[in-house]
Amino acid sequence: TEKKIKNYLENKGVEHCIPFQGDQPVIPGFVFVRTDHETALSLPAESGYKISYLYGAGTGQFQVIPDKQIENFRFISNYWDETILIDKLPNARYLGKVRVKEGKFKGIEGDLMRVKGHKRVIVKLEGVCTLAMTFIPMEYMEVIENKI
Repeated sequence: TEKKIKNYLENKGVEHCIPFQGDQPVIPGFVFVRTDHETALSLPAESGYKISYLYGAGTGQFQVIPDKQIENFRFISNYWDETILIDKLPNARYLGKVRVKEGKFKGIEGDLMRVKGHKRVIVKLEGVCTLAMTFIPMEYMEVIENKI
C-alpha cells in the first residue's frame, strides 16, 4: 500500500517521505506528507486509500514533525543497514546534542546518548520513532549542547 500511496502522492505533486529498505517500508504504515490542512484532509477520499493521521498529544491537531527531523530522517534513510530503529530507550543516558562534522553522516544533528554502554547518535521523529546510528567516532562530532 505504501508504494501505491507513494505513486499517488508523486502524481499529485504532494511532497512526501516514505523510506524503503529494499521492497519493504522501514516504518510500515507511515507516510510523511508536507501539505496544507485542506489537501491533507482530501487525500483519503481522492486517493481511495484508507489513510488516517497521527494527532499531537492533547492538541487535536495533526502531528507535526519539525523540518530538521525529517531532513535527518531522509538523509539516514540511505544508511538503513547502519541504523537501528528503537521503540524505547531503556537505561539510556542523555549526554548532549551533537552535529556530525565528518564522514558519511556529516550534517546530521541529534542527541548523543549512552545506550547499553555504547555512545550513539539518536535521531527522533517526534511522536513516531527513534533511530540510533551505528558507531560514529567522537572526533567526527561537534558538541552543540553538553550535558555530561
